[in-house]
Amino acid sequence: MEEQQSQAAAPKPATPGTAETADRKRQRQALELQRERILSERTSNPHRRSALENALADVEEKLAELGWTIHM
Repeated sequence: MEEQQSQAAAPKPATPGTAETADRKRQRQALELQRERILSERTSNPHRRSALENALADVEEKLAELGWTIHM
């Protein structure tokens, strides 16, 4: 009985890929926040608008690499 209790109390070893999955999730969340910030910016300056469009394309490309899709 003591043997069963010690096994139950022992922490489970991390499954392979758990850290990698968590890292990808953090990366995706950070990129989604960047995307939202870019989309929320308004400007009449054509150079600034072009820079925002390029930044948005870059963020969306990185999100696509992580398997992200637009949810509408």
